[in-house]
Amino acid sequence: MNFLKKLYHFSNSWVGTIIIVLLVIFFFMQPFVIPSGSMKNTLLVGDFLFAKKFSYGIPIPHIPWAEIPILPDFNKDGHLFKGEGPQRGDIVVFRNPRNEKIHFVKRCVGVGGDKVVYTNKTLYVRMHEGDDFMRAHYKKEDLAILGGELYVKEPYKQKGIHYDDKKDIEEDILRYINIQDFAMNPVYFEELGNQISPAGGNAYEFDIPENEYFMMGDNRDHSFDSRFWGSVPYKFIVGAPWFVYFSVDKNYNVRWQRIGRLSDTLENDEKYILEEDDEDSLS
Repeated sequence: MNFLKKLYHFSNSWVGTIIIVLLVIFFFMQPFVIPSGSMKNTLLVGDFLFAKKFSYGIPIPHIPWAEIPILPDFNKDGHLFKGEGPQRGDIVVFRNPRNEKIHFVKRCVGVGGDKVVYTNKTLYVRMHEGDDFMRAHYKKEDLAILGGELYVKEPYKQKGIHYDDKKDIEEDILRYINIQDFAMNPVYFEELGNQISPAGGNAYEFDIPENEYFMMGDNRDHSFDSRFWGSVPYKFIVGAPWFVYFSVDKNYNVRWQRIGRLSDTLENDEKYILEEDDEDSLS
């Protein structure tokens, strides 16, 4: 009983409050804000959300804002306790592989052992489980043969995933290829037609290494993602969006209807899929 009283008084002190808040941020959940439109129309610019840090194991805790780790990476995988990694279709919070102090939020479209093929405004995924798995889990009309191998065409049907008819992302791709900063390799598939891009193919492919994940934004033509900088190793995985605790649009109007909504609700309930006229850029 005395211990509980001491704990209660400690938690009401400034020091106790700070320690409790830090423990929560270190191990359980952490606030993030969506800064760009790469996940429109699922997660919007100005959505403030909490991420569950225990979704895929417990990542090494970092001092907030400074992003300095407070413990060594004992297991060399970025986590104190390893868990099952992201699944295909999950929205994931992770560290930018090129700058670990920056967090990204994207959708996992492929896991280790998968092969991803992207052609302008179409995604194909060959899943490592093999042909029988893909035939058993996807409709016949969603399957396609490319180069003699079976793929799933656009396997993710969440309502917020979309392409921009007014945007030709091929221009961005060629620009990044020219500066040798594009992760996918040009490839030619007879099944996709005879139109050859200046890169030397009619599509781009990427083989995902084991324990890595291929991430793409739902705003497909305005997302700077694994197509450009490659797959994300497990050590950079932080967690999964949990719920929005505040949301404001570009005019600082509060989006009351989004506050308190779970991430799962926002990506699956059509009334929360919002098309906003923010100016898009590759982000």
